[in-house]
Parts: sequence; C-alpha cells; structure tokens
Amino acid sequence: MGSKKDYNVKTPSPAWFAASASVIHVVIPMGNAGQRLDQALAQLLPDWSRSRIQSWILSECVKLDDQGCTAKQKVWGGERISIYPDVPVAEHQHVAEAISLDIVFEDETLMVVNKPAGLVVHPGNGNWRGTLLNALLHHSPQLEHVPRAGIVHRLDKDTSGLLVVAKTIEAQTSLVRQLQQRTVKRDYLALVLGKVAGSGNVDAPVGRHPVHRTKMAVNPRGKPARTHYRILERLAGCSLLQCSLETGRTHQIRVHMHSIGHALVGDSVYGGKPGKVTAEIGMLLGAFPRQALHAWKLVLHHPGNAQMMEWCSEIPDDLTTLLEQLRFFSQEAARDAVYGS
Repeated sequence: MGSKKDYNVKTPSPAWFAASASVIHVVIPMGNAGQRLDQALAQLLPDWSRSRIQSWILSECVKLDDQGCTAKQKVWGGERISIYPDVPVAEHQHVAEAISLDIVFEDETLMVVNKPAGLVVHPGNGNWRGTLLNALLHHSPQLEHVPRAGIVHRLDKDTSGLLVVAKTIEAQTSLVRQLQQRTVKRDYLALVLGKVAGSGNVDAPVGRHPVHRTKMAVNPRGKPARTHYRILERLAGCSLLQCSLETGRTHQIRVHMHSIGHALVGDSVYGGKPGKVTAEIGMLLGAFPRQALHAWKLVLHHPGNAQMMEWCSEIPDDLTTLLEQLRFFSQEAARDAVYGS
C-alpha cells in the first residue's frame, strides 16, 4: 500500500541543538542576526510561546554565552544559548497509570506508539484519567519533565494508529520543528462512503464551524490545510483511500473528505448515509462504531542523528473485519453481474 509519491517528506533544515538531560542548548543561526533575543528564540523554539520565553529570560533561566541576558538584547549569529526550562506545575498534576501500551519503537530519544481506537491522547474535557498521557507517565516517569509528557501531535479518540512521543525536551523541539516544516510524513487509511472518482487532493482551509463550535469545517477564515488522497480499493458502497497529510489540522481528513462528498464510514460527527447500496451493506456500514480511520505509516528524521526512519502499523481487527465483509459483498455482486442473480 506504499504511496507512489511522498508529498510532504522534505529535507529538514540543520539542527541547532545539542542534547542534554535538562537544558536546551541553542546556537543562534546567522539568519537570525539583528533580531531580539526573545524573537530569535521564539522562532527557533516553536513549541513554546514568546511570552514563555520572555518569562524564562526574566527569571534568569536563559544564559547567553554563559552570561545573563535580556529579552530586548540583539543577537548577531553564533551566540551560544543555554535554557533551563521550568516545566509548568500543571504538567506535574497528571497521574501515572498502568495502562498497556503497544510500543512499536523506543530508544532514549523517542517512542512510537500504536494507539488503539477508544484511547484519548491527552487529559481534558472530562477525560482526566485513562489517557495515553497517563500511560506514558507510568511507562517512562522521566516524561514528567517534558511538556505534555512528550506528546507532539494527536490522534482523535476513535482514530487508531501511529503516534510519536519525544522523551526529551530537545527531541520534542526537533519533532515540533519537523512537523511545522512538513518534513514528517503521515499516511492514513480511510474508508469513505461512495465511489471516489479518482485520486486527488483537497486544498481547503480548516477552522471552527461558524455555528457548531465543537465541530471543524472548511472555513475561509481557517488555517491552510491540504490532504492528498489515493484510491487503494473500491468496495461495495465505499472506497478505501490512502490519505497523506501535508498539514495537520484538527479533524483534517474527516473534514476534507466530508467536504468532497465522501465522509468517513462510521463518523458520527461528519458522516453521512450510504448511497444506493443493498440493505445488508447499509446495515454493515451503519453499524461500524467509529470513524474508519487508521494512522498506518509514519516517516520522520530521528532527532538524535537526523536519520530518516519509517514505521508501519497493521490495520486493526475491527477495520480488517469490515473490509473483509465488504470484499465478500463486492465479489458476490460481481458474480451476480456476470451470471445473473
């Protein structure tokens, strides 16, 4: 199921960070010459806001060439910056819980987890326990010292598949930069309603729904979003697609597929009804209990050595069963077309 073209794997810009257990070491590039220190650091450390960086400088948690500094101080390139980040107290309030994790890869720098459908990634909105973050804190207690326990991107609760976790602040900064520079490749398998005419892409901004604020929508005031899709298989009443993200907006694939008239099977928020299908197929598609979306491939540059790494995840059992049933009905329909019903 490999993609013929990698739309969003690009060579990352040079890293400016040295690894350290509790300190971020930054060398100011010449391209930031003439900027204020806080401005330059905000660009180089996109995982933290400019106000957070200013508070670190004010609290003397930032050293420039081993000396004190101010936020307004100009930098000219080549300066060595040492930052001693103070992880917010709120980060320490999450409870470690012994929740099983399907770990695809792990070293001292990062971890790749195969998330099952039904598992919330980050506590919030009434889900303060039983989340992936709680499980990560139990598996690797040192993640207590990394913002959001190393989580740099999310999957919806009912989306399954691969998710990368940074185990150090330096790795988290590198991964966030790769995501922003679109050098991380994320491929999904999506089962959508209807017969998709052909492969293509959706280039449409995604933002909050103007009326239903808990939903996302194609919105001209939203953030730029692009999804590439390729047909893998046509089945009874639906199509199996490979979707490649060039951006990573909330609910992006779900919103984009809905916008072109092919909502995901099982999507209770953006979904639609099956088209002209038999009663058996309609019941089968309608009974699937979650959006049929699986994050199956992840490609990124390792934060420690810049080596490109790739992981794939097997299709989960619930989606595999659904596909097998749909293939059976498709084959049965093909036989009827040849021999008559």
